[in-house]
Amino acid sequence: MLFKLMRNATFGAALAFVSATAPAFAAATDYKFQVVAVQAAGPQKTDVTVRLVHAADSKPVADAIFFETHADMGPEGMPTMPGDVTVGAPQSGGNYRFQVATAMAGTWALTLSAKVQGETQTVKGTVTFKAVK
Repeated sequence: MLFKLMRNATFGAALAFVSATAPAFAAATDYKFQVVAVQAAGPQKTDVTVRLVHAADSKPVADAIFFETHADMGPEGMPTMPGDVTVGAPQSGGNYRFQVATAMAGTWALTLSAKVQGETQTVKGTVTFKAVK
């Protein structure tokens, strides 16, 4: 009986130590995308600069890899009006530029999927922006 008690106490102490020293990982939902700038980039094209931040401390996240992007006019009630998206080179401060083929003026949704170093889950989010003609 004393052996069981000592074994359980040792196991509990070891578990507490491991829990206290294990690195904490954030979930994909702990990140958010923010629109930084929107500007016309030529006929029917809009440059959208987006910042990826860690939501808990608002620190920008650099070196994310974007592998899926989509733009449409869903906010205007026209989700079937897509716009091609070109991913630009990463900028400083966790900023990323996307060029969207905006066929018409109005409110557009830019849906992004990215991999963040150290995260196993994909970070996904949608931002809206106003395209001008």
